Amino acid sequence: MTPPQHGISRRTVVRTGVGGAAVAGAAGLGLLAGADAALADSSATAADAAAPTTKIPWIIDCAGWDARFVPDSDLTIRYGTTRKIVVHHMAFPNVTDYSEEHAKQLARDCQDLHMDHNGWADTGQHFTVSRGGYVLEGRHESLPSLELGTQQVQGAHCVGENTQSIGIENEGTYITETPTVKQFASLVRLCTTICQQYGIHAWNIFGHWDWNNTDCPGIAFYREFPTLRREVAAACGERLADVPARTWPDIFTSSAGSTVTTLQYLLVANGYDTVTPNAAFDAATLAAVQDFQAKHGFEVASDGTVTQPTWEALAPRLLPHATGDAVKAAQSILAHKGYDVTVDGTYDGATRQAVRQMQRLHGLPPNGLADTTTWCAILGGIVRQEFSNLHH
Repeated sequence: MTPPQHGISRRTVVRTGVGGAAVAGAAGLGLLAGADAALADSSATAADAAAPTTKIPWIIDCAGWDARFVPDSDLTIRYGTTRKIVVHHMAFPNVTDYSEEHAKQLARDCQDLHMDHNGWADTGQHFTVSRGGYVLEGRHESLPSLELGTQQVQGAHCVGENTQSIGIENEGTYITETPTVKQFASLVRLCTTICQQYGIHAWNIFGHWDWNNTDCPGIAFYREFPTLRREVAAACGERLADVPARTWPDIFTSSAGSTVTTLQYLLVANGYDTVTPNAAFDAATLAAVQDFQAKHGFEVASDGTVTQPTWEALAPRLLPHATGDAVKAAQSILAHKGYDVTVDGTYDGATRQAVRQMQRLHGLPPNGLADTTTWCAILGGIVRQEFSNLHH
């Protein structure tokens, strides 16, 4: 087998900012040409010269697990776009072989699946964590990029987020089970390193289904995310005073799934009867979001990005015995996340109990009332109360 090559050719380097990052699709593996490539070459050379490298020897690189060769021309490097982590489970069996050799075979199997079945240029995610706690580089150039902390290779793990997030796959299926102790500890270590290298925070860690129509990362695993964020925040030395009150999922036209369905129910509740709750961020949904933003004096996003002010104006306070589409909004996403509720538009005892469980998970007072902060937690956002263990 031809050995993997590191060191991306300058013809494939893209220089972009965060504002331009929200346009990528699933694989999003584009190339530059002409003057754009020349500009990228100059910018990349300057960035390379200025950036110190932090070696991370505990991550097994692509050469270490005998990855298939991927040409430079099939990869794209982006600068200044990394702003979140998206965590996945692989939906692979929950094996009890925790060896390093198994972890390496897992990486090879995943690459084969992504290249031969999905038709992708390489492994979709940036890193993989085995059930034995081994951390492996996924897509080529993910580890060198992390060691620099100034760039990321564009992934193929989460539609709409591939240019601005680091994707982590965790071996196993976590609908009813949770990761092993060693696996979770390695995930904390990896997320901590990513946050430190890229200058992002524990409140920028999300799950795959916050953005796409999927059951990943699994009901049981997702309920461990507040713990994951707390441990990462503590390891990074974060202070409670620095944690935003609420960090909402900024979904947009490339997003799909339960978060979009909740958005659609809220739009209907606000009078947009042209919108159908169907989990697809379609033209009607985009038009309604933009109209709502314009009427409220918010910045109107061309791609429909649902900003914090937009979410907070859309979501009403839900009291016992409330009815209607806003209640369906909460029920639909609670049901998707494994809570025993019926999407019938009645804020009944079962729904309030599910809300209380969600509130406890995120460190909120379990009163069963859906205020703005509770809505953020229900939607997959991150709230300050999750981090009460941090120093003030």
